Amino acid sequence: MAVFFNALTIDVEDWYHVCGVERKQSIPRNSWRVFAATERILKLLNEFNVKSTFFVLGSLAAAEPELVKLIAAEGHEVASHGWSHELVHQLTPDQFRAELAQTEDVIQAQAGYLPVGFRAPQWSVSARTPWVHDVLVERGYRYDSSLSPLPFIGDRKGLRVPYRLGSTGGELCEFPPLVTPTWLGNLPTGGGWGFRFFPTALVESSVGRLNASGNPAVLYLHPRDVDPDGPRLSLPLLKRFAAYGTRNDALPRIRRLLEGFRFTTLKELIADDLLHSYPIV
Repeated sequence: MAVFFNALTIDVEDWYHVCGVERKQSIPRNSWRVFAATERILKLLNEFNVKSTFFVLGSLAAAEPELVKLIAAEGHEVASHGWSHELVHQLTPDQFRAELAQTEDVIQAQAGYLPVGFRAPQWSVSARTPWVHDVLVERGYRYDSSLSPLPFIGDRKGLRVPYRLGSTGGELCEFPPLVTPTWLGNLPTGGGWGFRFFPTALVESSVGRLNASGNPAVLYLHPRDVDPDGPRLSLPLLKRFAAYGTRNDALPRIRRLLEGFRFTTLKELIADDLLHSYPIV
């Protein structure tokens, strides 16, 4: 069965949430920009009457309690991005459970329900963390979006379409981010710096090819991607580019995609009539 809906997902974190460095610097509260940037995204989504999945960092939600309430009030899905923004492979299973529980408590208090989806900071679920998916199922999650088919931060040979994880009895669905396969390897066209760096036409054609094969495309962005004038951490050149990319605004590209394709939440993409169309791996 062909799938004609895609998912535009937002990792709700601020400009200083860069894995491995954010705890080493003191960030004054008057420099936080996540609320205003998220409002820009919400305004555009509302213009097109599109609902999205927002993966919210638990510690940020606790510090900005009105943000999750605003996202939920507008009918968007609130999912978990963990608590501390630590790489998952740097946590023990018990620490991971504790982070999930903390974030669940905040989301339930602010949105009125428990999250059913999870995304790890910096795609940090891999063969190094074989216990993660069992923990997610144990805690009632229905999908994960943490496995990237990219080199260095993921598995370059990983599937590029949604699938059910056989290791969990097929109870957990995995949603990898959009990439564009080339002879050089998979390109990160689905979000972050790659989404703003590569030509918009390349992103559009990649989404179109997935839809033509009966699969949804999963795109992602951060509030800082629509805040080109925001502050940046002082980082080594390559890490700075990986974290922030170019200084252009992602909103015009998002608008173009919203004009050309249909989008919904990841929770809607695991509805029974769609879930059973995804292969078990």
